[in-house]
Amino acid sequence: MSVNVNRSVLDQFYRYKMPRIIAKVEGKGNGIKTVIVNMTDVAKSLNRPPTYPTKFFGCELGAQTQFDAKNDRFIVNGSHEANKLQDMLDGFIRKFVLCPECDNPETDLHINAKKQTIGNSCKACGYRGMLDTRHKLCTFILRNPPEDTGSAKKKEKKSKKKDKENGSSDGEAANHNDIDAPDAVDRDDDDEDWAEETTEEAQQRRMEEISTHAKNLTLSEDLEKPLEERVNLFYNFVKFTHNNKKAQKYLLGGFECLVKLHQSQLLPRVPLVLKDLYDADLLEEDVILAWAEKVSKKYVSKELAKEIHAKAAPFVKWLKEAEEESEGSGADEEEDEDNVEVMTYHCL
Repeated sequence: MSVNVNRSVLDQFYRYKMPRIIAKVEGKGNGIKTVIVNMTDVAKSLNRPPTYPTKFFGCELGAQTQFDAKNDRFIVNGSHEANKLQDMLDGFIRKFVLCPECDNPETDLHINAKKQTIGNSCKACGYRGMLDTRHKLCTFILRNPPEDTGSAKKKEKKSKKKDKENGSSDGEAANHNDIDAPDAVDRDDDDEDWAEETTEEAQQRRMEEISTHAKNLTLSEDLEKPLEERVNLFYNFVKFTHNNKKAQKYLLGGFECLVKLHQSQLLPRVPLVLKDLYDADLLEEDVILAWAEKVSKKYVSKELAKEIHAKAAPFVKWLKEAEEESEGSGADEEEDEDNVEVMTYHCL
């Protein structure tokens, strides 16, 4: 059973979920210990190493902890109920996961070993700040910094892109290009032109083009389907953007139009939507960066376009920084996965 990452949020449609902690007590007497069976899955939902919350429990309980990542065993000495650990996890999430500005869990930790500081950045609102390092867990984090997940994702995407350029996915790419795309995508225009006709008539024409191809998303029987199924319908609809940069540009234009229709709800969530489209491989990095370079009134007014770009700025900044970090860490050595290390720590 899953619960909200931020359990103070009662919305059942809250998108950030995590598994409920499963704890198993083993041993007797002085050898009694609690194994957190699904700690790896819980930590993955929080975008943190599983050693961090385990060590946090040890610090809060004054108990020794043991980590055996190879065998997926994360242990806190003593007998502890799952509900008690779940409540304690809320404290870890509040201190080391949620953004202090927007309460969003899409954050990353940045370690400066030289200055002995821990930075915190939010991909949702763009917040960047420093953690209070007085908690005992901070000493452990400084000695065991997290992996750069942003750079890892970038490397994976670059690897896939390189494979496609080398022809390993030519057949697959060809199949995707055979998918019927909206007429607007097939029009012969320059890839660099983000600002064509800006008259009201031209904007209305483009809105009608987008609306025509979105009709199959608004059929009455589809509206009666569950939310998740409707989201899947939309995802399948926009698959035509795969390997088609021109289609991706029109998808961005359609998104701007959607923001115009639901401005109060969507404008604050622009960076989140763009990141989801990027993670789903519906928008490529260079297309997003090219779009961000120039504010256009091709689909919406100049004023609204500026607001959309301003809201997207934190995500665009993250994208550029991840690109620089990825390029700068190409020669880093990888750890040997065959090594099994069992570590025992105690909070003094």
